[in-house]
Amino acid sequence: MTLTHTTDTLDSAHALAQVRPARRLIQGLTSRRGAWLTLLLAALVVTGILGALRTEPPVGGGAAGSLPATAESREVSELQTHFEGGDQAPALVLWTRADGGVLAPAELATLREQAPSISAAVGAPPLPATLSEDGRAVLLPVPIDVDRSNGQIAATIADLRAAAAGAPAGIDVQVTGGPALGADVASAFDGADLTLLLVTLAAVVLLLLLTYRSPVLWLVPLTVVAVADQVAGVLTAQAGAIWDLKFDAGIISVLVFGAGTNYALLLISRYREELRVEPDHRVALRRAWSATAGAIVASNVTVVLSLLALLLAALPSTSGLGVASAIGLLVALAFGLVVLPAALAVVGRGVFWPFVPRPGAAPARPSLWGSVAGSAMRRPLLTSLVVLGILGGLASSLVGTRIGLAPTEKFRVAAESQVGAERLGAHFPSGESAPMVVVADEARIETVAKAARGVGGVVAVRPAGAAAGLARLTVTAEAAPGTPAADDTVRGLRAAVHAVAGADAKVGGEAAELLDARELADRDLRVVVPVILGVVLLVLVALLGAVVGPLVLLVINALSALAAIGLGSWVGGALLGFAGLDVNVPLLAFMFLVALGVDYTIFLVHRAKEEAAAAGTVQGMRRAVGATGAVITSAGVVLAAVFAALGVLPLMVLAQLGLVVGLGVLLDTFVVRTLLVPAVFTLLGDRLWWPRRTP
Repeated sequence: MTLTHTTDTLDSAHALAQVRPARRLIQGLTSRRGAWLTLLLAALVVTGILGALRTEPPVGGGAAGSLPATAESREVSELQTHFEGGDQAPALVLWTRADGGVLAPAELATLREQAPSISAAVGAPPLPATLSEDGRAVLLPVPIDVDRSNGQIAATIADLRAAAAGAPAGIDVQVTGGPALGADVASAFDGADLTLLLVTLAAVVLLLLLTYRSPVLWLVPLTVVAVADQVAGVLTAQAGAIWDLKFDAGIISVLVFGAGTNYALLLISRYREELRVEPDHRVALRRAWSATAGAIVASNVTVVLSLLALLLAALPSTSGLGVASAIGLLVALAFGLVVLPAALAVVGRGVFWPFVPRPGAAPARPSLWGSVAGSAMRRPLLTSLVVLGILGGLASSLVGTRIGLAPTEKFRVAAESQVGAERLGAHFPSGESAPMVVVADEARIETVAKAARGVGGVVAVRPAGAAAGLARLTVTAEAAPGTPAADDTVRGLRAAVHAVAGADAKVGGEAAELLDARELADRDLRVVVPVILGVVLLVLVALLGAVVGPLVLLVINALSALAAIGLGSWVGGALLGFAGLDVNVPLLAFMFLVALGVDYTIFLVHRAKEEAAAAGTVQGMRRAVGATGAVITSAGVVLAAVFAALGVLPLMVLAQLGLVVGLGVLLDTFVVRTLLVPAVFTLLGDRLWWPRRTP
């Protein structure tokens, strides 16, 4: 580090520290008495929150419960409460021979004898068992009350499976249908949150050890972030209970660990730089905090505002995740800028043992990342064209990607209900597992039924009762819910029954719910993405005080996100057997990739702006990459690892989200931030700071 560079860095840090509230805050956090007092107050607050507010986190219900009240299938779900048994849905007991053969008459007789006792075991009325046309399967519908919690439904399904377990030798039995699928989702999470936490902790510990090369230092940020995660879990659960939010707690935990560790890496990296020139570790810590707090706050604000943009989403699970995630990240920010500095002030310089940075020690080795960026900056046009070509090629793989999964495709690990639904589709019409429901005016129901029978893909239309001036039909389709053919059938059925004058007919059921969710997800993508991009642009403009640079960086970030989704889709389809992307993945992945990716942009350009004041734009960027390359790489690898940990959870949507975001963060860290951004800065030079001249 040259004397000029050192002086400029310290002057910049000193200037930032002159903001009086910030100066008072960091002095209080790092003084001998203030640091201990901060940790004591934090411990009291944490104990109070964990002790007084702890509650179970909310979870999403079935598909209808995850739709807004304006969705047609949700309206049908509400209307069904007027009918007898309207709060019930059929679980399906399926019997087949283990060898796939035709069922013998004696086997059929035994199964039909068992059917009433199986239904009675869960308090359901006895319904007749149906033999498939090929004679190889028997299906018993068992009505289940679904107006209960997921846990209660799962318990009923467990009782039903226990009652159905006494099939004759050589007969396989599976319990499937909508309630069983939902119960298997709920049951699959038993112990999964603990597994996710342990995998996340293991990944963070390993990477912190590799980054700091200290057997002691990693304990400080890990402890702070782990406590922040517990506090965030309690506060988000409270918010979910108060505002009836639906979200997955595992994603919140991953975000808090990822963002909190990133903040710690940035602060501690700069702290280590300052310790090489400052004898007093408290003064060095104040300078490091002053130099990095702006970037940390800017990155946090960007992600939080992007998450709050999800409030514009129509799907309750998406908007709920936005609010809960924003709360979690604000907790991570508070712990990163308040608790972590106090902890570092208490443990002192020796926490870096055995590689303790001291004034007058040998200067740090030239940065590998600075050398790589220098190579890219020597051929900026070629580097830019090659990297942009790679990103464009990866993004193009999104063309033709199937968006939306059938219920049987939503499990990462096969479940009994999934296997049962697949077998059911081999012997009965695939839609038999989840028939559609039509509710219309009772006086026009015959006309509605006639219109429904004329729709392509409809196998059967049956009356299902009348109440309060309304009548209900159940409609069995040939295609399984969630497939493109089923979507076409739902659209055709809706067009036909809506055309019946005076009937006010509406179509619901699982197939309709899945179609509504897919269409609303498409709507959310069109509405929310521009808002997220606008938020990121405004934050970058405010941070850099320029217009051209933020626009260029935003375009690069968005292209990088699209490339990552394309890469994740290709890897998932070609190597992992994904049938397509879950409807929630494109929007959530894009939001996380843009909002979290801009973190690294902010970390880099914040330092580049500081360096450019003394060395000019191009040389300032080279220095910035050299100074921040290691910490950005470490932060990116940590974030990719914690998102990859979502793969231990049982649902395909979480595994896909972890894969896409993990690959995207690595792509952004190793390619975009190291090669493309420095090359573009070299090409544009001082024009990046327009309308200003230079920082």
